[in-house]
Order: sequence, then structure tokens, then C-alpha cells
Amino acid sequence: MRRVGLLGGSFNPAHRGHRHVTLAAIRALDLDEAWWLVSPGNPLKPRRGMAPFAARVASARRMARRAPIRASAIEQRLHTRYTVDTLRVLQRRFPKIRFIWIMGADNLAQFHVWKDWRTIARTMPIAVIARPGYDGRALAAPAMGWLRRFRRPARQASDWTEWSVPALVLLRFRPDPTSATQLRAADPGWYKHGAESLSLAHPAN
Repeated sequence: MRRVGLLGGSFNPAHRGHRHVTLAAIRALDLDEAWWLVSPGNPLKPRRGMAPFAARVASARRMARRAPIRASAIEQRLHTRYTVDTLRVLQRRFPKIRFIWIMGADNLAQFHVWKDWRTIARTMPIAVIARPGYDGRALAAPAMGWLRRFRRPARQASDWTEWSVPALVLLRFRPDPTSATQLRAADPGWYKHGAESLSLAHPAN
């Protein structure tokens, strides 16, 4: 069985921070690779300021170069709008792959408003990556009140394929200060002339 981590997001644009935490998660969880699921349209995010889907996928693919990361447009091909539906389809399509869902603490803080979030937790293990400024809210969030009983120690993170679900592990890595919000503020039209101005074309290893 291949071990694959799934990280969803707008990637508006993809940046070194995405790459940094993904590579750290690959090591901590002993993954064969990670898939970035570029969202065609996040139901919880405004459309204003969202770059075209093709540009966001291209930026993710540039940032994933020379790493065990696959930037995927599969949600657009599947026509799935919600994470719970995407995960169900992926498990059916790839029965020989073991998946773990990876998300930041900012997402855990609002996880309770995701469609069928408890079903997501029962579908596959979840790894939550700490983010400065969000950890307190994440630990106090309604979803964490339910998930807390299923928490596993970080030292056991590489054993996630042996866990029964629901299962949650909290991971903490050296933070990367790169922010998509700041990159867009510096260059709102980044997608119109390529990603070079945001230093996306040559990611650090």
C-alpha cells in the first residue's frame, strides 16, 4: 500500500510555505508522496481576489517541482465541491492507496462548519499542522471538542496506517512566514504575468 497525504487548498498562489510544511509532513508521517488538491472554488472563501483556476494549478505545479508532491486538478475533473465528496471518490478510485488528510490549524478552527465534517473524520486519519496565531482557536474549536478523544501522540505519527478512524494527530514544525495573502497584496495581478515576480518559479529545496 502506498501512503499518500492529501492537502487541499486554493493555492492562490502556491508558495514556499506550502512546500515547507508538506515536506515536513511527508517526513513526519513517512509518506510516499503528498497530493495538493487545488480547489476550483472553496465554498467558504469569497470569489473576489481568487485567481483563475488554471493559474493556481500552474503555480502549485511549479512549487511542487523536484519534490514528492503532486499538484492535482482532480476536484475539477470529478466535479466535487466539498471535501467529504472528494475523499470518498479518491478512496474508491485508488483502493491500493492509504490516504491521510492534512490541514492547518486555521482549518481546524473552522472545521465544524465544513459539510459533514464528522464523516470526513470517519473517512481517513487527519494530521493537523500548527500555525502561529491559530493554535489556540483550533484547540478551543467545536470540532476539536469532539475530536479530542481521538487524538494520537505526535511521536506515533508514522504509525497512522494502523489507526482506526476517527484519528487525529497534531504536528508542529518550524514555521515558514510566507503568506499567500501577503503575496497577493504585493502583486494582485500575479497570475496575469506568471509567477516569477513572486519567486515561485525556483522553490527552495
